[in-house]
Amino acid sequence: MNKLLATTLVSIGLATTVPATLAQTAGPTADAGRGQAAQRPFERQPAMTPSERVEARLAYMRTALKITSAQQSQWDAYANVQRKHAAAMEKRFQERSAEMGQRAADGKRPTAIERHERQRERMVVATQRLDELLTVEKPLYAALSPDQQRVADEVLGGRGGGRGGHGRFHRGGVARG
Repeated sequence: MNKLLATTLVSIGLATTVPATLAQTAGPTADAGRGQAAQRPFERQPAMTPSERVEARLAYMRTALKITSAQQSQWDAYANVQRKHAAAMEKRFQERSAEMGQRAADGKRPTAIERHERQRERMVVATQRLDELLTVEKPLYAALSPDQQRVADEVLGGRGGGRGGHGRFHRGGVARG
């Protein structure tokens, strides 16, 4: 469990340094137009995009799982599906933002039927994403050693496995292991 805690701390460090590194490598044009505001040390950073979050999460999981060269092809398949889903999420965010902007301009709210249809569409897409994820996650899990599988149960699992809002670490809960 101490190793898992250490890898968690490493991943948090990676997750916080990725945006800073990207901002530093972007050069002076990244700060152009921001003026003095970019100089403040405790200024709130913009939220990470889904792709940035996925890359940080993949880095953490790869470290925590200690992926071997023999497991690399299964890992790559899994990581590519995660990246694809993150890119699709970014696209949906942009489309939804444009749609909401148009509705606000028109002063039109969606009807109850439109909301339910949209909810159903989201559920269908979520089921398709989960099926696609399981297709690559099962071979990856099967290729892992028993020790790696125990870690995978924590880091690959959905909301109950340590990420999201309902896991053991939510609301100040203490992990028991």
